[in-house]
Amino acid sequence: MFQDRVLSGMRPTGAMHLGHYHGALKNWVKLQNEHPCLFFAADWHALTTHYETPEVIEETVWEMFVDWLCVGIDPSKSTLFVQSKVPQHAELTLLLSFFQPLSWLERVPTYKDQIEKLGERGRDLTTYGFLGYPLMQAADILIYRATQVPVGEDQVSHIELTREIARRFNHLFGKEKGFEEKAEAAVKKMGPKKAKLYRELRTKFQQAGDEAALASARTLVGDVQNLTLGDKERLYGYLEGGGRVILVEPEAILTETPKLLGLDGEKMSKSYGNTIMLREKPEDVTKKIRTMPTDPARVRRTDPGDPEKCPVWNLHQVYSDQRTKDWVVKGCKSASIGCLDCKQPVIDAINAELKPIRERAAQYEEDPTLVRNIVQDGCEKASDLADETMRDVREAMGLNYA
Repeated sequence: MFQDRVLSGMRPTGAMHLGHYHGALKNWVKLQNEHPCLFFAADWHALTTHYETPEVIEETVWEMFVDWLCVGIDPSKSTLFVQSKVPQHAELTLLLSFFQPLSWLERVPTYKDQIEKLGERGRDLTTYGFLGYPLMQAADILIYRATQVPVGEDQVSHIELTREIARRFNHLFGKEKGFEEKAEAAVKKMGPKKAKLYRELRTKFQQAGDEAALASARTLVGDVQNLTLGDKERLYGYLEGGGRVILVEPEAILTETPKLLGLDGEKMSKSYGNTIMLREKPEDVTKKIRTMPTDPARVRRTDPGDPEKCPVWNLHQVYSDQRTKDWVVKGCKSASIGCLDCKQPVIDAINAELKPIRERAAQYEEDPTLVRNIVQDGCEKASDLADETMRDVREAMGLNYA
């Protein structure tokens, strides 16, 4: 099959905070050591909700890349790029839109939910762009033939939609003229022994539904060195009795993340003013946590409390070991420790976590060209990969004429 590849992105609508770090970035750092990864700034996606304030995007896109780099995203392992600098994204979105049923977009769970929530804040999201953003999201993934996409549970429906779009495209356009003849010619290129084995495995799968035979045949095709990418795509499709596999159906990688709430106990968001930023100064971290609200029952130092009713407890769940958490529960319920005592281990843990991030950020803050050069290189790599896919898409759709 196609090369294993991971893709993910973020909208540059504000600086990165601890919620982004625990929700996605820590996982990205882990994934880049296991797979080839592409991570991008989804600036076109940001316009679906921030079209009236595009300056927000321009202000934050480079700062976002600095945050990514200083948490450990390694440009020698991961490709970093800006969505709008690879215009093939827009071309594929347009081509996919010609056969995209509207009902598929309208049933995306987050569509009506976001319209209601952001509409309450005065934003009109009854736009063509907002309705179509899941299609662009699918194009972002499909154009790199990404095999895996890290998401939270609320985004799984988007990946399933992407799989349906890829399946529909392959069904409509994978049956090229003379497909079976070209597939048989590709089989012969494998050599007599491998060709014979391929046919045997294909028969086992098509006649008996032998999934092990299908997996073995895919591995066999992938290991043959003298086949072009087009021939391999034909052979993958020929195995299952379909056409060429042009767009890859990605798998969702469910990201298990701790539920890190904001300083007020609500979702951490810059718009709520309840965040700790990734490059927050130590003294500011200390001040923010020391002034966090606590269990309302603890009016005086001698009043017992309940950690479950205190926003600080959520931070302990992420940052404290079991011994510290036991100390907090016992001390809070018996009033043997005060709220400031309870907050200090969290302050120390967060500042310890942020210290290397602040230190790594210094070099990029001093020389902004470092970040721009990394992203420029990434845009060129991403564009080359996108070109490969678009060449095949145009050919399949009959758009390669002179």
